[in-house]
Amino acid sequence: MNSGTGTITAGIDGSRASLDAADWAAREAGRRRLPLRLLHADIRHRVPARVPDVDVPAGCTRSALDRAAVQLSYAHPALDIAGRDTETPAVTALLAAAGESETLVLGSRGRTGHTALAGFLPGSVALAVAAAAACPVVLVRAGELPGDERESTLVGTSPSAAPYLPVVLGLDLEYPADDLIGYAVEAAAVRSAPLLVVHAWTPRAYDRRAPAVPSDGDAHDQEATRRRALTGTLRSWRHKFPETPVSEQVVHGDPGDHLLKASTGAGLLVVGRRAGERLGRAARTVIQQVACPVAVVPHG
Repeated sequence: MNSGTGTITAGIDGSRASLDAADWAAREAGRRRLPLRLLHADIRHRVPARVPDVDVPAGCTRSALDRAAVQLSYAHPALDIAGRDTETPAVTALLAAAGESETLVLGSRGRTGHTALAGFLPGSVALAVAAAAACPVVLVRAGELPGDERESTLVGTSPSAAPYLPVVLGLDLEYPADDLIGYAVEAAAVRSAPLLVVHAWTPRAYDRRAPAVPSDGDAHDQEATRRRALTGTLRSWRHKFPETPVSEQVVHGDPGDHLLKASTGAGLLVVGRRAGERLGRAARTVIQQVACPVAVVPHG
């Protein structure tokens, strides 16, 4: 995984969805004490950016990048915000930015007629970038609000004072990459939130001798073995982050389905992608259907 240069980058296209994603990125930058960089790749509205610029005279036309920066600077006055406008095609520009960022944040377009259940359309810019970026890419659904990542509060209580919802990590024990686990643990730590690590397994597709459904004895033995392996994999991370509660879940069945269930009530879902490979089936499933932001983390 690319170590980045200590910045959070958000892609801006002028849509409401991208502004929601940029606001999530601003909150994440604040949590991690990093600067926020905005990137606007839209050849139709190329205007030199002044970021942030809250003193533009009334009636002066601002670019989408300027408008986003002004809104974010009001909402996050202590945050270091800068931006860049480019004529480079969006996917190319965003992939280049990923090589210079710690995290890249993008918004969804949503599914027509299902705004409340917006996912990420296959073939969209967000999906294409998540499948090839050198750094973690966080995909934020349209309509995501600050309160959505925190527990419900009593009437009259400030949502910003509520605890964060859990972070969920989907982990394949064949590739328990430190980059992937580290991202999830750190995400939970900066939120003072618990981390749930989910490992879902099925018999290997290429092993024709493995039954589609293991016998009770086989399933019990394999599950016990995987539980021990998962506990061992996470042991050093528990020592490194002693104040972050880490729980484990080992289940038999389709990883995508189990991750969707586990992410119900989560504030962030983290999944991996092997560097140089396309998104796996489980990652595609959760990207298209999950209700919370999802981070796709490349690893070796």
